Amino acid sequence: MNFLKSTLAGSAVFAALASAAYAADTIKVGVLHSLSGTMAISETTLKDTMLMLIDEQNAKGGILGKQLEAVVVDPASDWPLFAEKARELLTVEDVDVIFGSWTSVSRKSALPVLEELNGLMFYPVQYEGEESSKNVFYTGAAPNQQAIPATDYFLDELGVEKFALLGTDYVYPRTTNNILESYLKDKGIAADDIFVNYTPFGHSDWSKIVADVVALGADGKKVGVISTINGDANIGFYKELAAAGVSADDIPVVAFSVGEEELSGLDTTNLVGHLAAWNYFQSAESDLNEEFITAWKARMGEDRVTNDPMEAHVIGFNMYVKAVEAAGSTDVDAVRSAMYGLEVPNLTGGTAVMLPNHHLAKPVLIGEIQEDGQFDIISQTTEVPGDAWTDFLPESAILKSDWQSLECGMYNTETESCVQLLSNY
Repeated sequence: MNFLKSTLAGSAVFAALASAAYAADTIKVGVLHSLSGTMAISETTLKDTMLMLIDEQNAKGGILGKQLEAVVVDPASDWPLFAEKARELLTVEDVDVIFGSWTSVSRKSALPVLEELNGLMFYPVQYEGEESSKNVFYTGAAPNQQAIPATDYFLDELGVEKFALLGTDYVYPRTTNNILESYLKDKGIAADDIFVNYTPFGHSDWSKIVADVVALGADGKKVGVISTINGDANIGFYKELAAAGVSADDIPVVAFSVGEEELSGLDTTNLVGHLAAWNYFQSAESDLNEEFITAWKARMGEDRVTNDPMEAHVIGFNMYVKAVEAAGSTDVDAVRSAMYGLEVPNLTGGTAVMLPNHHLAKPVLIGEIQEDGQFDIISQTTEVPGDAWTDFLPESAILKSDWQSLECGMYNTETESCVQLLSNY
């Protein structure tokens, strides 16, 4: 009996040592995306993207001779749970890096944990700016890479005179619309010609809001909708537009959170002509994009589409690989230092560059919805450097972020001092 106990104990110790040895020989990649709840419609695809990128890198030999190990958690569209799951990834799972979050409220939930534990996260979704953390690389669009160019398109190309700013009720839409209100007023749009409305996540009854938007144009002025509606609430919004007989010619909508993945669940018949502003569309023509789409469909099925946040994860992941190789280590501080100035191809035929403010230089694309759920790219810029702090709010216009030379994310150019605050909020 004692011999049996000794043997079992020895086996347990050996298994624990073997597990620890395996962990030491792998680079652990945390995947922090909602796989359930209202944001699963958008975030599950990003989890699938990360698993594909990790498998492809492992097939190439990994990084520094080590295989990558994905550690997937589900914060379930529950914003406080993002902080809990980020802590779990960094302290229990001991991951080397995290790729994740979608909504800004989920990112801001995880941010204090990342800063406390000196974790590193790549955030792949367009956001409101007004933040700069040394522990986050923002690979999605800042407002000057999406919201402002889309507004200019409405003003200059479509002649929109009245604006309905419709958003989900959380930090990204509210801050973005605050910036856009200021920008529109600077452009001569009267306050009475700007209608702002917020709805909760998962909102489904859009009849009154759509009626209010239609009524905005009763005086004959051209109305346009700028949509920061997030998640599955978009399904009800576009269905109500169609039910009300509103076409893109009548009242165009430009969305910042609707891409190919969201459209794949909609009847797009009545959405043709509405717009979205992103930095990537599946319809972008480049050899690298064709390769990426082919690999994605081979893995996930012909009916699965690609979208902008996926490209942001591709860029962020490829930059992380290059940074780890350059640093010769997964140490967060060493990787961070190696990130500045890194260049990798984007999927639209250009080059993504990581700036000292932890944002990318990215092209701005405006796409028109087609019947097949894809986008016809009707406008595309050259690479635009992302701006962490907007020029269109007085309190932000004097700030700049430079983690490379100034080691500061909130440098006041008037006082020439760093006023970095924990998590910037």
